[in-house]
This record gives sequence, C-alpha cells and structure tokens, in this order.
Amino acid sequence: MKSPAVGEVHLDEAVELLAHTLQSDQYHRMNALMEMYGDHNFTVLGFPCNQFGLQSPEENEEILNVLKYVRPGGGFVPKFPIFSKVEVNGLNEEPLFTFLKESLPFVNPVVGDIKRLYWSPIKVNDLRWNFERFLVTANGMPYKRYDLHCPIEIVERDIAELI
Repeated sequence: MKSPAVGEVHLDEAVELLAHTLQSDQYHRMNALMEMYGDHNFTVLGFPCNQFGLQSPEENEEILNVLKYVRPGGGFVPKFPIFSKVEVNGLNEEPLFTFLKESLPFVNPVVGDIKRLYWSPIKVNDLRWNFERFLVTANGMPYKRYDLHCPIEIVERDIAELI
C-alpha cells in the first residue's frame, strides 16, 4: 500500500479543532509550511479526529468555521486540505492511518491517560494525541513520524531533504 497523495511529499496530521489553546498555533505552523514548500511538490493534509479528549464535537460542515472563528480564530483560513473527520485509532480507524502506523511504529510504550482516549482496542503504535505527524515521500512511502512535541524545525529540515 502507498499513501493516497502519490506524486508529492506530504505531511499527514491528525488534528482536533478545539484542541487546547496552546496547540492552536499548530494551524499557523501548518500554513507556514505551505507557504515555504507549497510550490515545491509538498502539501499538508489535515485529518480532523475526535478521539483525543473528545475535543472536536463539531460536524464536518462546521470545521472551516470553527477554524476561522474559534480556534485558532481571527479569520484563519487553512492553506492546505482538511478532510472530513476520521478515526485514526481503534476498530474503525482509516486504512491510511493503519498503514502509516504499521510503517512507522511509535517508539514510546507509554500510551497516555486512557481516560482521555476514546477508542478500542488501544495499541502501542496508536497516535497519542492531536497534531501527531507523518511525513510521506513523493512516491507515497512513509518517511518519518513526529509526536506533538517535536520541534517544527526538525520537521522543516526533513521536508527540505525530501523535496
């Protein structure tokens, strides 16, 4: 299996729209990546998900307005595609995320506070929280996985290597 956006390098991200305020700057960072690399065969792909603390209760048709008026707000408009909500973990997870997780296993065995994780079964390779990223090559092969706390400069360097 290959990632669906074959032909360009892309960064796949699980996002929760009403994520904690400190994480809402991640959207501006994704737009900045598009400004830096969007003309170089690169895109960010945003996948809304409600499995981390139930922070994305909105309907699919409300997603863009939530981004524009709530978080990050201030008239924000994404410069990258945002898909309909998906499940990234558990029995109903999107096949893309099954593929990405199997290709790039997580190295930390600690999953997190299971009271805030809304899927079953919980597995060691599951996405841990919002804004976990997968960098995928132009030929559709997973290249690197990043957790929420990975400095964006590392992600930027890896993108630059691939394009």
